[in-house]
Amino acid sequence: MKIGFIGTGQITKAVVTGILGSSLKINKIYLSERNKKISKNLKSKSKKIVIIKNNQEIINKSNWVFLAVTPTVGNKILHKYYFKSNQTIVSFISTIKMKQLKKIIKVKAKIVRAIPLPPISLKKGPVPIFPHNKKVKNFFNHLGTTVEINKESSSLNFWSTSGMMAPFYELLNFMSRWLVKRGIKKDDAQKYITSLFLALSEDAVVKSKKDLKYLVKESQTPRGLNEQGVKELKKLGFYRSIEKTLNSILKRLNKV
Repeated sequence: MKIGFIGTGQITKAVVTGILGSSLKINKIYLSERNKKISKNLKSKSKKIVIIKNNQEIINKSNWVFLAVTPTVGNKILHKYYFKSNQTIVSFISTIKMKQLKKIIKVKAKIVRAIPLPPISLKKGPVPIFPHNKKVKNFFNHLGTTVEINKESSSLNFWSTSGMMAPFYELLNFMSRWLVKRGIKKDDAQKYITSLFLALSEDAVVKSKKDLKYLVKESQTPRGLNEQGVKELKKLGFYRSIEKTLNSILKRLNKV
């Protein structure tokens, strides 16, 4: 199979890196030259990768086309291209919905919206897709865990939570810097914080059949440090502010 990417940003980099480390049988990966630094870096990793200047040529050569540009760029350029009805088009664009994608693509190709996240480079993490598509599901199951969405409107909820990645990293960054201020070496502080939260996340995945509220309860002891942490953050409105932010992101997505 030959696949092509329109747009060569961080998500394309993550997806292609995941593909190269997977058992997926891909013959050629065509990349846009748009971001020369990323495209050259990826090309150095595999002979399968071909850099092409012209996006239409990428489309012409590909069985599957991945749309990995920003919404602004997508609205500006995608309507200029010609797609084929026997292609599968996978859009990573957060705010261009299916109805609009069909108008842009014009032909009756198979169109799927997907939400890959940076850990896909490690072949980890969820990948929500809409609508159901067996081949696309199988593809992303090689790179993580595919989550099939029944209603497109529900996908906005997943997009909203994906907007909390940077806040999560900032939380790790803040705690690491807190340790550094108290005399811990930066490398040791970052290793400790990232390892701690990796272990907690893996534990939560293993126990994912349980309601998460039980993990909150199980991690506390009466008058213990974790009980203090939860109580104080609740009192400060920390968790309510997260809900408020998610609602704000969702509101923004609904306006598009």
